[in-house]
Amino acid sequence: MASLQNSHIESQVPTELLIARVMQLHASISKLESLKPSKQVNSLFTQLVKLCTPPYSIDIKDLPQEVQEMRESLIVLCGRAEGLLELEFATFLNKIPQPLNNLNLFPYYGNYVKLASLECRILKENGVVQPKKVAFVGSGPMPLTSIVMAKNHLKATHFDNFDIDETANNVARRIVATDFEFEKRMKFLTGDILQVKEKLGEYDCIFLAALVGMSKEDKMKIIRHIRKYMKDGGILLVRSAKGARAFLYPVVERHDLLDFEVLSIFHPIDEVINSVILVRKPVF
Repeated sequence: MASLQNSHIESQVPTELLIARVMQLHASISKLESLKPSKQVNSLFTQLVKLCTPPYSIDIKDLPQEVQEMRESLIVLCGRAEGLLELEFATFLNKIPQPLNNLNLFPYYGNYVKLASLECRILKENGVVQPKKVAFVGSGPMPLTSIVMAKNHLKATHFDNFDIDETANNVARRIVATDFEFEKRMKFLTGDILQVKEKLGEYDCIFLAALVGMSKEDKMKIIRHIRKYMKDGGILLVRSAKGARAFLYPVVERHDLLDFEVLSIFHPIDEVINSVILVRKPVF
């Protein structure tokens, strides 16, 4: 997922002030009765994203324990809000004709287009041109990355979208079902990715969404599991975050991926929030 993003990048503020503002916003968000889209919810998350988007040199690992714990809580809140936002818009799209032709009604559609284009460029630069079969782990109710890639970039690729939430998959499935030919290349599978084993060996490339595994421990457990069962020579694309953007999304670093061949690490400095890490499972 690539939402909770904003096209208006503010200038940087001093690190101490940044942390104080993030903690204030976390306190306000924590007090909300609901994280469903509303004027108040949208305002708070917009402020948070604007604050964290500039390319700060801040290193999350160096922050005090109190701030670390706040960050972990904030990432969970961001994940819940993002899921509810996507669910609301996906449900709305399913009520209008030709939802696949109206994806741009989603407020962050442009961010997904940019991120998908960036990721496909990185794949192509590393020899992954038209993979036969791809898995997207954590596709959600609005599987925009898969849809944009399948429509605009990987036009012959089959996509298997994994999500732990059956409701999310049902809503996503209905969006895609409005185009019979497109639907044949886009499947939705419900379950915990840690329970998926040999099937992971079918994919030429696996995408891991930023909010799958919100804690470092959970993220690394998932990455180790995928590595164990993916095919030798297979590609894994991991979304991460850098600087203050790590208040919004979990961080994966090069030293977390020592069992892979690291092909590319890219940290955007524009409105695309997520960093992109491309790795390959070695062939022995």
